[in-house]
Amino acid sequence: MTSRKRKRDETTSSTIPKTEEIISSESCLSQPSDQSVHEVITYKPSTLPAIHYDPDTTEPISCSLKSLDELLSWKRQEASLFNVATVPLASRYPPLHSCPRRTLVSHDMMGGYLKDRFIQGAEVETPYVFYHWEYIDIFNYFSHQMVTIPPAVWTNAAHKHGVLSIGTFITEWTDGAKTCEAFLADEESYRAAADKLVQISHCYGFDGWLINIENVLSETAVKNTGPFLRYLTDQMHERVPGSVVIWYDSVLKNGSLDWQNKLNDDNRMFFDACDGIFTNYNWTEQSLEWMKSYSAAQGRFADIYVGVDVFARGVVVGGKFETNKALKLIRKYEFSTAIFAPGWVYECHEKADFRQNQDKFWSLLSDYLYIHRPSSSLPFISSFCQGFGKSLYWRGQVEMKRSWFNLHAQEIQPLYLSENMDDGGWLRTRGCSEDAWIGGSSLMVEGMIPSGRSEVCARIFSLHVPLATRTFVSFVYKPPVGVKISLELKTIDGPLCTFDGMEEIAPSSVFPEALAEDNQLVEQFARKCGQWSLDGWTTRCFLLKMTGCLLREVCIRVSRDGGDEDICFNCRIGEIMLLDAESLQAPLQSVEGICVNDVVWHKGDGHTQSKVLLNATLRWQYPTPQVRHFQIHWRRPRGPDPRIPPGPLTLIGRSYSTLYRVVELEVPAAPGLIELVVEPVSREGFRVPEAQWGRRTLSYSASSSENPSV
Repeated sequence: MTSRKRKRDETTSSTIPKTEEIISSESCLSQPSDQSVHEVITYKPSTLPAIHYDPDTTEPISCSLKSLDELLSWKRQEASLFNVATVPLASRYPPLHSCPRRTLVSHDMMGGYLKDRFIQGAEVETPYVFYHWEYIDIFNYFSHQMVTIPPAVWTNAAHKHGVLSIGTFITEWTDGAKTCEAFLADEESYRAAADKLVQISHCYGFDGWLINIENVLSETAVKNTGPFLRYLTDQMHERVPGSVVIWYDSVLKNGSLDWQNKLNDDNRMFFDACDGIFTNYNWTEQSLEWMKSYSAAQGRFADIYVGVDVFARGVVVGGKFETNKALKLIRKYEFSTAIFAPGWVYECHEKADFRQNQDKFWSLLSDYLYIHRPSSSLPFISSFCQGFGKSLYWRGQVEMKRSWFNLHAQEIQPLYLSENMDDGGWLRTRGCSEDAWIGGSSLMVEGMIPSGRSEVCARIFSLHVPLATRTFVSFVYKPPVGVKISLELKTIDGPLCTFDGMEEIAPSSVFPEALAEDNQLVEQFARKCGQWSLDGWTTRCFLLKMTGCLLREVCIRVSRDGGDEDICFNCRIGEIMLLDAESLQAPLQSVEGICVNDVVWHKGDGHTQSKVLLNATLRWQYPTPQVRHFQIHWRRPRGPDPRIPPGPLTLIGRSYSTLYRVVELEVPAAPGLIELVVEPVSREGFRVPEAQWGRRTLSYSASSSENPSV
């Protein structure tokens, strides 16, 4: 590498705020908060960039970059605000750098950018969803487009669980060779390409790149590949702390394309220049044994991700429902693993059986994976929503009755475990969309208590969460018949907790006593929630008084109600929430700075051609760490005639950031006046008083050349 000082691009400066902050603040300056926005209806084609918005509906979508020209011409000010990940990377225990054997998942499914490209969600009956986050360290979104930018929905879901999200930079075949000749021609060229990759990752909020060069390289190109990787890795580490750059085992140091299926002298120059290598899939146990003693691997076993193709293409160990055979060998030799295309359970089986097959696949691997504990501070909240469902629920009631898919809605996932006991008893936890408390699914705890046993215990969370001196606990469930349900929390003393890779401290069990409904904290909690018990759901509240403790496990204890025969049970868990009791006193903030931009008008199709359809982007200001989501409403405000009352609030949808695209909203014919309303819902589910919601009125009239009633 030359010592020439890096030429700084203004868009990579760490002092420049993110895209969303720049454009949001500027766009709202021209819309005083006390004034209505006025629009003249014109039915013209949308001028929004088709790369970021569906051309038919103007829905925001995620996309890739398909060529070197697109990469080099990429500008931050032209980035999609909607595809910026809004969830910061959560803490987990142990952190990535302390994990001796890591697990990477490469999500390759039918070319990518399917229904997950719709950033605000889509109507899908049986989508593919990943929810075993506790087992993995890195999530790679893979496609065969040159620059694969992970959709924000995936990055946000990964980040909630402390998992890195990385994109893919790939070149292939003859066209790929031409691309490499261009960007690896000299130092200026490879730095220009690397700078853009860094800018894209920093802008969209994801955590690095898989570099996959699958074409022959010339002598010049291969000579510059190592410096390119080193420069990209250094700049990623500087701009995105904690990020990774991983090389795929393909090209050799002489430029030929020859997959080695291991780290060796022919590809180590690339491994030495970045954070790790993802080996090809056709390895043998002899390959692993050889690598274990290879000099370049010493001290970096965790950086060697041995590839496993779940589709089992070629001559491989395991694959499909025998992928555990591959992991058993990989862990035997103390390497990390890269599991490629685990969506096999979805693509090659009945979609209706997806959850069952997904749980089976990961259960078979669980002996060779490592549970990572969320370690963020309170509050800790989960309603077990997996990011899809048959209906959308809020506090036990159906808010929207149709199938939906939106990974932004996925909450912290529990442990999906299956256990068979020596005495014939069994336990299983699984997601279920037949009923839910909040979101699209609840947690089913089911099993059998055998005769001679009085109870069984299901661990649903493994955590590393510091507790407050007074921790308020809310537990929502549907009481089953024939058994009793109780909550068991396991804690350890904070000062005892260290991690050297293998230790395990024995926790102490706490069985909290439920607070009475007339307890002051319970009454305060109930008032803030606005609703207490609905449709068979039971809410129980507890108060823990502990000092210097860490929450280690959350368990559901199921005990028999009487008798001594075998007893089967199933219990639906709706939500678990732990928060600092003092936060019940915290005031809720108001939505500010709501503005309306990028308005596009459509006519209704067919028999609805007389209808007026509004498309517009709403932006506002609110501290997003404080909210679970925003409810977006509209209504017709009170007109000039005082005898006509304002229309009712009508729900448009949910937003998981301070940005929402209204799509094809049918509004009254021109001239008209409507009010767009943003309601924040706190993380705890507390309803914010209506006086603190955000509002913006939009008036509109027909142009002289357009008549919306025609």
